[in-house]
Amino acid sequence: MILYDMADSGNCYKPRLLMTKLGIPFTRVEVSSHTGETRKPDYVAKNPNAMVPMLELDDGRRIAESNAILLYLAEGTRFVPADKYERALAYQWLFFEQYSHEPYIAVRKALLTFPERAKDATPERLAQTLERGNKALGVMNQHLERNAFFAGSAYSVADIALYAYTHSAEKGGFQLDAYPAVAAWLKRVEADKGHVPIEWVPD
Repeated sequence: MILYDMADSGNCYKPRLLMTKLGIPFTRVEVSSHTGETRKPDYVAKNPNAMVPMLELDDGRRIAESNAILLYLAEGTRFVPADKYERALAYQWLFFEQYSHEPYIAVRKALLTFPERAKDATPERLAQTLERGNKALGVMNQHLERNAFFAGSAYSVADIALYAYTHSAEKGGFQLDAYPAVAAWLKRVEADKGHVPIEWVPD
């Protein structure tokens, strides 16, 4: 399989982390939005949404969107709960991550760290992303005060999805020490077998 990837993207880190945990060999192709590569005609022909990650299967079929890739890769493994209710919780948190978490925590970090995004870092945008990102962290912290992971008692795709941008949230100005249950959960995620940091890429 081929993973079209951007090394510093949390969304791209998600499938890279899961494939490593599952021992799935893959070829990694760097396609950076920083340099405009995601908007080049040859890539847009493969993914009209002009974003990464995208997974190309051995038979040539393709899957875009990070959490859809996670669900495809994780099917039939320990990373998708077998219990129907817990599986629904995993989906719930995947949707939460893309709607209520990533647009604020990831975007604020990008505004503050990527030079090409600096023009968009208005005081209003930074204030909005800080407020809503902290709201998302608060929701997570409340859940994790009573639960070790997000979907049942075991690590799942929901934890991978939420870890991807939460673990680096401080680079966006979020104070994780204000969310002790989240901080403890980050350590549990990192202790799970086969964990690799976002900087890791296959040889």
